[in-house]
Amino acid sequence: MDYRKNYRVWLESDYFNLKTKDELRNIKDEKEIEERFYKNLEFGTGGMRGIIGAGTNRMNIYTITKVTQGLANYIKESGQEACERGVVIAHDSRNMSPEFCEATALCLNANGIKAYVFDSLRPTPELSFAVRELGCIAGVVITASHNPPEYNGYKVYWEDGGQIVAPHDKNILRYVAAIEKYEDAKTISQEDAKNKGLFCEVPDFVDEHYYKALINQVIHKEIIPKVADDIKIVFTPLHGTGNIPVREVLKRLGFKKVYIVEEQAVPDGNFSTVEFPNPEEPSAFEMGIKLAKKVDADVIMATDPDADRLGIYVKDTTGIWKDTVLAKTEEYPYVRFNANMTGSLMAEYICCEKKVMNSLPENGVICNTIVSSSLPEMIAKSYNLGYIETLTGFKYIGEQMLLFDKNNDRKFIYGMEESFGCLVGDYTRDKDACGAVVILCEMAAFYKLQNKTLCDGMEEVYHKYGYYFEDAYGKTLKGVDGAALISKIMENIRKDDLQEFAGLNVQAIRDYDIDERRNLEDGTISHMGLPKANVMYYELENHAWLAVRPSGNEPKIKFYFGVNEKSFGDAQDKIGEMRVCINDLVERLCNR
Repeated sequence: MDYRKNYRVWLESDYFNLKTKDELRNIKDEKEIEERFYKNLEFGTGGMRGIIGAGTNRMNIYTITKVTQGLANYIKESGQEACERGVVIAHDSRNMSPEFCEATALCLNANGIKAYVFDSLRPTPELSFAVRELGCIAGVVITASHNPPEYNGYKVYWEDGGQIVAPHDKNILRYVAAIEKYEDAKTISQEDAKNKGLFCEVPDFVDEHYYKALINQVIHKEIIPKVADDIKIVFTPLHGTGNIPVREVLKRLGFKKVYIVEEQAVPDGNFSTVEFPNPEEPSAFEMGIKLAKKVDADVIMATDPDADRLGIYVKDTTGIWKDTVLAKTEEYPYVRFNANMTGSLMAEYICCEKKVMNSLPENGVICNTIVSSSLPEMIAKSYNLGYIETLTGFKYIGEQMLLFDKNNDRKFIYGMEESFGCLVGDYTRDKDACGAVVILCEMAAFYKLQNKTLCDGMEEVYHKYGYYFEDAYGKTLKGVDGAALISKIMENIRKDDLQEFAGLNVQAIRDYDIDERRNLEDGTISHMGLPKANVMYYELENHAWLAVRPSGNEPKIKFYFGVNEKSFGDAQDKIGEMRVCINDLVERLCNR
């Protein structure tokens, strides 16, 4: 693509407004112009995400409308009924989210497709819920999830409430690619759209039904009043969408001492109180930990801007981990749980307590992703449940839920992924941090009643199954050069034929791009049976593992790794050793 030619088109065409042209004229750096115009912002198999700004490779009204025209054309192919069922649209607190939301709706309206638009910001999982609740043909949420403030995104859902998967993902991609000119995208005024009955607000009952669905996931409602006066919860929505729903459902459940980080309760697209609005980052908890120490909280919880990811810190009240590396931080006695810890603890609690209540279905299934902890698999086996491993991305777990519905043969119980996302129950079809908050607060109350903490609960899980520890490393590589280097790294690791890592022998290598598992011990080849993906996975001895993949929504190459040891100390030591080896591996792959 001739970036200079595209740059001139945007400057000279009457289609692009004066504000856009002024922004482009003020760019003095030629590299910046190239970055903005060297390609079209990619609409992948789930949507698109990028930096806000003018240009073909940026998130703006024009790229949004062009993509929506492709979606509209695909919906129209399904017939008039699909158009009348309409599309529900939500947005988060990011800069330009309301504008992108409106542009999406008005493009759909101009194509004769009804749009239901939330009156203000809402969590992504509520959007997924609303698709089925309103009987829509599709849904769109404007969000860049946990990305830095300069980003925004556009994510598409289908009628089952899940993110688009085959065949809709590739079909929509084809329709989007067919829109060659920005001028081919239709729009209409909001006034005209409302007069035609095409631009509609989402009914109030959707919020109410969503709150009830969250509350219905609680297993032991009766224990909450017993500790409601004692248990203290600190919550921060990190300037995002989780503020209202989380506060509302915890209030309805009877939790009395919920302390909000008020500075971070205000929607703010610049996320001015945090470096990154990402609960994976310890720095996002600085204000929460400060408040927790002030009020002596039991647990600290943070949701990301679109409230599909949850991070937590837990007070080690009983001192069970005081002699471990977790206590060697300034945050202690507050201990950070990574997503695999939180997810595994939830899996054990849900299975155990549902079994106690005789509500654990015999055909129940736990779902997990290939780069997450293998501990949930052990938990599923211990309760005689099914276990399904999917590619990275919760949309693949949503796809399994759809299959369960179609075949009426299995019951989804719980799904998780290492990127701080999980789902309890099947009321929605995407990971839900609001639902995770509800269950974790119930769990905190459950252990509080026993004079225990979530730390004690986690230690009990480790004692039962072994010390499964995991970590991840992501190397950010931005722009044209970064994308080329990421490709080079994946090419080099396939050539590397890794035989050993961190003193552990490689027992098998999985290449998901060719759907091949090669057993190094006997040379046999087998297949995983999953869709192709640019992922390399190494099965190491002692149930350890390593996985490498480019990020699907950030300019990063990501390395995931895990161990299973007999003690906390052994597991921590081995993870530390693997972390050092990852740095060496990255250096080697970058410079080959």
